Amino acid sequence: MFSKKMFFICVVFLALIVAGCNDEEPIKEEVIRDNWNESSLFTSGSYTMIGEEGRLGFIYDDSEVVRFYPNKTQKYMWHFWGNEDELIGDFKVLGTHEDSDEEIIIVPKIGNTYLSPNNGANQHFPTNMTFPKSGMWKLDAYIGDQIFGSVYVKVHDE
Repeated sequence: MFSKKMFFICVVFLALIVAGCNDEEPIKEEVIRDNWNESSLFTSGSYTMIGEEGRLGFIYDDSEVVRFYPNKTQKYMWHFWGNEDELIGDFKVLGTHEDSDEEIIIVPKIGNTYLSPNNGANQHFPTNMTFPKSGMWKLDAYIGDQIFGSVYVKVHDE
């Protein structure tokens, strides 16, 4: 009798432990958005860039001249590091504001059928970029149909 009670208590105890371990709350999108930080600056060739060193970035040094401001179109040179297979294909950038789930086109599709090394990178694309409002933006860079990487930027108030 004692062993049956002990067995039942152990089963109930283990069931409670397992249920407690599996009751994880999913990470909410708001929490992820609160953790958005501007991407790091790094040097390639003689230029300062923002992005992920050795993977992707564009010329940007956070000076008054190149900073992002709402509705101000400016030229930015994107750079990519990688092998030929992943660097050949149409290029585009989609942006998401920290307060929205909606993706907007920041850089429309640019056709690309060959490598064009520049400033120490294996590939580059000159672009114009405009943002409709201030705040943090996630820029998803695509080559072909695959996301190549993301860069986080701050669009300053005017």
